[in-house]
Amino acid sequence: MTVAKTAFRAALIAGASLLITAGAASAQTSSPDDAAARIAALEAQLQALQKQVSDLKATTAAAATKDAKAAQSATTVSMANGRPTFSTGDGAFSASIRGFFQADAARYDQRPAGPLATDFRRGSFGDATENDRVRDLSDGVNVRRARLGVEGKVFGAFDYAMVYDFGGSGTEEAGKISSAWLQYSGLPVKVRAGFYPHPTSLEDAASFTGSLFPERASVAETVRGLAGGDGRATIGVFQSGERWNFSAAVTGNTVTTQTFDEQLGAVGRFSVVPFKGDGWLVHTGVNTNLVIHPAKGGPDVAATGGAISNLRLRDRPELRVDGARLIDTGNIDADSLTAIGLEFGAMRKNVFVQAEYFDIKVKRRSSTLPDPKFNGWYVQAGWTLTGEARRYSTATAGFDAPRPAKPFDLKKGNWGAIELAARYSNFDLDYLAGPAGSSPVAGAIRGGEQNILSLGVNWYLNSVVSLSAAYRNVEVNRLSPGGTAFGATSTPPAGAQVGQDLDIWSVRTQYVF
Repeated sequence: MTVAKTAFRAALIAGASLLITAGAASAQTSSPDDAAARIAALEAQLQALQKQVSDLKATTAAAATKDAKAAQSATTVSMANGRPTFSTGDGAFSASIRGFFQADAARYDQRPAGPLATDFRRGSFGDATENDRVRDLSDGVNVRRARLGVEGKVFGAFDYAMVYDFGGSGTEEAGKISSAWLQYSGLPVKVRAGFYPHPTSLEDAASFTGSLFPERASVAETVRGLAGGDGRATIGVFQSGERWNFSAAVTGNTVTTQTFDEQLGAVGRFSVVPFKGDGWLVHTGVNTNLVIHPAKGGPDVAATGGAISNLRLRDRPELRVDGARLIDTGNIDADSLTAIGLEFGAMRKNVFVQAEYFDIKVKRRSSTLPDPKFNGWYVQAGWTLTGEARRYSTATAGFDAPRPAKPFDLKKGNWGAIELAARYSNFDLDYLAGPAGSSPVAGAIRGGEQNILSLGVNWYLNSVVSLSAAYRNVEVNRLSPGGTAFGATSTPPAGAQVGQDLDIWSVRTQYVF
C-alpha cells in the first residue's frame, strides 16, 4: 500500500469521527426530531465512508497482487562469470547456458621405434594397431572437450541439466550426451535421476574444469569408469552439512554402450572435515565403487556357464592426445568387482595437498582360479603464487580451482592467478606377475605397473579463460604373458619387458562459462 493511499484512508476515518462528534454535540441542543434526522444523516455518511474504505482496501489488495504477479513473471538476464542466465523475478525458474571448451597439444619423447621382432613395447591386449602406435605415440593437437548445454531450475524445487559433448578426445570418440538429469531439491536429501557422472572419489569431486592437472590420476580415472563417469544411467542421492557430505547411487550402462544385459553398479561416498580454522581445513573420506554384475556378452543360452561377463582395467598415461593405453589387464570373466578408496586433503591459504589410495578386487565367474587384486594411489600438491586459495565446497566435498583476485588486465597490470602443481601416481595392474623372463602361472594377470611424475603450471586469467602446461615422466614396467596376447605374430616371448619409459609435454587452452 502506498503512502498516499494510507493517508487518504486515515483522513476518511478522521472525518467520520469528527462528523459523529459534531452530530452528538448538536443533538444535545436540538429537538428530538432534528436530532434523529441528523443522526440518520450521519449514519448514512458513515456507511458511505465505510464503503469507500472497503473499496480502497480491495483496490489496494488487487494492485498488490498484480504487482506481485508482475514481479514473479518478470524475466531477468545476467552474465555472471560470462554465463548467460535467464530467471524469473521470484527465482522459481531459471536457465543458464553452459559451454566448455578444452584443446590439448602434446609431444611424446620416446626412443626411436624398432622392428616388432626386436622392439617389444606393447599396448592394449588384442589390439594390433597399438603394437605400432605405442612405439611411436602421436604428437599433435586435439579437442579434449567441446560441450554445450543448459542447466537451471523449474518450479523452485527442481534442478536440471542437459549437456552435449560434440567431440570427446580427438578422433577417439564421436559426439555424445555428457549429462541429462532432473533433481528434486525440496528436501534435505536431494534426489537426482538421469544420465550423469555421480562423484566417485575426491579427485572426481572436483570439476574437470578446475582439476590440478589436465587429466585425473590414472587410478582415479580408471575407478571412475567402473560404475560412474560421463553419461551413465544413474539414480542418486546427495546430502551435506557444514562439515560432512554423503552421496550414493545405483548405476547402469553409459549412454553410448550397447550390451545385452546391462551392467548394474553402485557408488557411495562419505567425507568429513574433522579440523577447520581461519584459512585452513583437513578433509578425510572413504568411497566405494561396485560392479554388482557386469554386462553380459550375450544371451544366457549356453549349456554350461552362461554368457561371459567381462571386466577390463586399463588407462592412458594421464593424457589423451594419443589414445593408446600402456597398461591393460585384458578381459576378466567376472562375477563382480569391489573398489574401496581412502581420501585425504588439506589446504592452508594458498597451499593445497591431496591424496587417495584405491584397492580393487575382482571376483571371477565360475572359475577355480584365484580372484585378482589391484591397487593404486597418488599424491598431488598445488601452490598459488599469487596468493589465492583453492575453493573447498562441502556441497561436493572437493577442491576446485582458485578464482583470480585480480583478473588479467594488462592496462591495470593484473595477471590473474598462477598456480604451480606436482603429482606422483602409481597404478599396479599386475597380479601374480612373477619375475622377468618367466612364464605366467595359472590365473596371473600381467597388466603392468605405471608410475608417473607430473609437474605443471596453471594460469587462470579470469573465471572463464585459463592456460596450463605440464610435464610427465612415465615409467611402465610390464611383462609379456606370451602366447598370442598381442597377436599371433607380434607377441614377445613370455616374461619379456613390454613396458617403456617416456616423457610427455603438453599444454591446454580452456574456455568455460
